[in-house]
Amino acid sequence: MRLILSRKGFDSSAGGCPSPILPDGRLCSLPIPDKQSPWRYCDITVNGENAGKLVADLTGEAKRYDHFAHIDPDVYCKALKRDNNWRGLFGQDGTAQAHLRNQGVTIGDLFLFFGLFRPVEYADNRWQFVRSAPARHVIWGWLQVGAIHSVTELRSSALPWARYHPHFSGESGPLNTLYEAKQALSLSTESQPTGKGYGIFSHYHPALQLSAQESHKPSQWRLPRAFYPPSMQAALTYHQKPERWRLEENHCRLDSAARGQEFVIDTHNYPDLTPWLESLFNQTEKRDADF
Repeated sequence: MRLILSRKGFDSSAGGCPSPILPDGRLCSLPIPDKQSPWRYCDITVNGENAGKLVADLTGEAKRYDHFAHIDPDVYCKALKRDNNWRGLFGQDGTAQAHLRNQGVTIGDLFLFFGLFRPVEYADNRWQFVRSAPARHVIWGWLQVGAIHSVTELRSSALPWARYHPHFSGESGPLNTLYEAKQALSLSTESQPTGKGYGIFSHYHPALQLSAQESHKPSQWRLPRAFYPPSMQAALTYHQKPERWRLEENHCRLDSAARGQEFVIDTHNYPDLTPWLESLFNQTEKRDADF
């Protein structure tokens, strides 16, 4: 199985600010802007909150309440009104999709979506960031691949329930690809399914945080020792320079890449990663209530 750490959601360049961690711990990943999308922020629910309200308040731009949003990856069942056949979807194109293809990403591989988050508070009828709280990279969702579709090769009648997705309306490149989730999550050939093949981690948990707690730089990661590469050739893609890594007793440090969306690792070379994944899903029990 390949594990893909996939950077998605608001940040300083895409959206203009971090996504919020609400006072009750809820993680609300905000989809990036997309003028070609059919969906406005005010149409979208993110972990129980209206995305339009969050975006308008946190960016300080009221007009963005009804701007258009790229709802992708789409793994939260309550984000929109759903077709009965709906399941989690993620689209990719261009250089990022070429990288996934070149790494051999296929059915059964697991995307863990992470993004830039910062705690917020509610005051004077608006959401605002907690001044003393730094931004950090946090894992907020997942999708295990059940099917892969080349959007340009799909017949017009195929996947009618998925036609709302932005990769049917805004993307037109030859590599335009849609990843459809498995119904059930399976982390190894020996393990039993442990839940849905897609979803969100609804509440913050320390196990979901990638950024080192003591660092004010989100790109300075503190990872489980299981991530330390046995060789730089087998390291997480985009992170194959030895100076990026430092091994500690129970953890490892990584100076993560500032650019790039899809970081891939083959768990065949990392025997301790599967137990870590199982622990991650077991520890973070507060997931989407519908799953």
